[in-house]
Amino acid sequence: MSSKKRLGSVEMTGNQCKKQKLNKYDCYKDDCCKQATCNCDFKKQELKATKLDSDCFLVNSLVGTKTVQKVAEISLPLTLFEGVSTTNILSINVVPNLSAIIQNVTVIKDKVVNIGIVPADISITTIGGDVVGIVGGVANIPFQAHTDFPGACPEDMVEESPLEIEGIFSQEGISLVATTGEALITGILVKIILRTTITVTRPVIKDAEGKFCDVNPNRCKAEDGPPSFTFLSNNE
Repeated sequence: MSSKKRLGSVEMTGNQCKKQKLNKYDCYKDDCCKQATCNCDFKKQELKATKLDSDCFLVNSLVGTKTVQKVAEISLPLTLFEGVSTTNILSINVVPNLSAIIQNVTVIKDKVVNIGIVPADISITTIGGDVVGIVGGVANIPFQAHTDFPGACPEDMVEESPLEIEGIFSQEGISLVATTGEALITGILVKIILRTTITVTRPVIKDAEGKFCDVNPNRCKAEDGPPSFTFLSNNE
């Protein structure tokens, strides 16, 4: 009795499978014509020379790098937390959303300036065990920082490492001016300390002799007056 085995959709009988020629690039699993290993050859892609228009290169020169702190701070009236007063506060809970932080950065002469907001869920746990969230759900806590960078100039490029939280602080019982402006009301203070590393670089041209020149030779030219900027909340 001859045995029958199936290869793909073709039925093979007897020694037919032994006579089938396999391409070394083909690999089969659990078929009648088994190979010990698959011998696959991969050709290395050849690199082609690129014709350059000049013997100069554009490189980034390091102006400086610093690890700095940024402080996000906001004062909120207790009227934003229904049923909460200074007599029943057990704890203040602050959960920042680092992935939703909006920040704007610019460089002025010898200084890097940051302004932005940190969205955070803020709630208060009462002595009775209730957790009362802020009216509106999320508070946008503003932050700002200005870092001295001697030698930095407008149009320099700024890179920052992802923001990390160093600490979250809250204080109850502070006094705030009511919206009417006629009385003081009780509120809470929330402060978030953030840490990042700022790196400032400048694009320069390097010639064949190893000499450098600034892409913009007027980069550090003194302006007629102090610069003014308006940052948008959507980073545009």
